[in-house]
Amino acid sequence: MLTSWFGEFMGTFVLILLGEGVNAGVLLRKSKAENSGWLVITTGWGLAVMCGVFTAIACGSPGAHLNPAVTLGFALRSHDFTQVLPFFAAQLCGAIAGATLVWLHYLPHWRETPDAPAKLAVFSTSPAIRTFPANFLSEVIGTFVLVFVVSAIFSKHVAATGPAAGLGPYLVGSLVWGIGLSLGGTTGYAINPARDLGPRIAHALLPIAGKGTSDWGYAPIPVFGPLAGGALAGLLVRLLAL
Repeated sequence: MLTSWFGEFMGTFVLILLGEGVNAGVLLRKSKAENSGWLVITTGWGLAVMCGVFTAIACGSPGAHLNPAVTLGFALRSHDFTQVLPFFAAQLCGAIAGATLVWLHYLPHWRETPDAPAKLAVFSTSPAIRTFPANFLSEVIGTFVLVFVVSAIFSKHVAATGPAAGLGPYLVGSLVWGIGLSLGGTTGYAINPARDLGPRIAHALLPIAGKGTSDWGYAPIPVFGPLAGGALAGLLVRLLAL
């Protein structure tokens, strides 16, 4: 039961449940967290990543990628691509399952919320200024920072002095929190194809009251931008032999 596939599924499931849960709490009407703002969202996502990483490790995936861009970057670093497609599938399925549970958890609030774009924003990202080349670049940069700094945290150079055993998930969660605060204001920082695509699929399929469009025209940006950023970081990490 405790396999790497199951670990990636469960870790991504927890990541999306808690991450999109904070989106829903802030954006949906009559939630006690309504309008609590960007700091709450970025903090919630950082903690969601930490919880997802711990869950993935406990459930059988010691690498705890939770993110196709991380999986691709690490594959390019190691030239081992055997886990790419299985992990992609696990992460996408976990994201869809997590988003579905968020919908169920906030079930009475969808009908109370008249703003269809806000409902979509619970599930998937959208740009502050809709300019696709700039939006793509934002996702590349944010994901490059994610994969490169994660590689640095767990590099052999850092391992000589730390981090202490068990500290890694806290550091990765803090990194995602920092990316959200510093770089997330342009596109909502998907920095993870599964985080955006899986919930967008769920949004399209679920009977959400007054949900509107799933904005498939923008959907390629938070998929291919993070994949490009993760790939570039993986190649640089390989070049630097971190």
